[in-house]
Amino acid sequence: MLQQLANLPQHPQSVPINMLVQIEGTPLFGAEDLNPFEFVRTVAAARLIMPHSHVRLSAGRSNMSDELQALCFLAGANSIFYGERLLTTDNTEADEDRQLFKRLGIRFAEAAAHT
Repeated sequence: MLQQLANLPQHPQSVPINMLVQIEGTPLFGAEDLNPFEFVRTVAAARLIMPHSHVRLSAGRSNMSDELQALCFLAGANSIFYGERLLTTDNTEADEDRQLFKRLGIRFAEAAAHT
């Protein structure tokens, strides 16, 4: 999928990278969990092949350790979905994000409004 996005005439503005959230009744329910290092490699690959895109940590972030999120930021993630709820899953609490970013020395940038 990343290769297909990278081969578009123009790279997407935003590339969300999801850690699978197991939801009963969905096709991937019961699938083996992705190895955290493979997840970090996926983030790094997205950054390398789409250098101007926002590589966003998305669904499943609330199940990630602070250490895994930190590795993802070091690998090239430079954006998150911020707020308590995504479409089908809960998201990390905003206060938790602020605390993590403070510990990591990451500053918030104003998000551009998407239409």
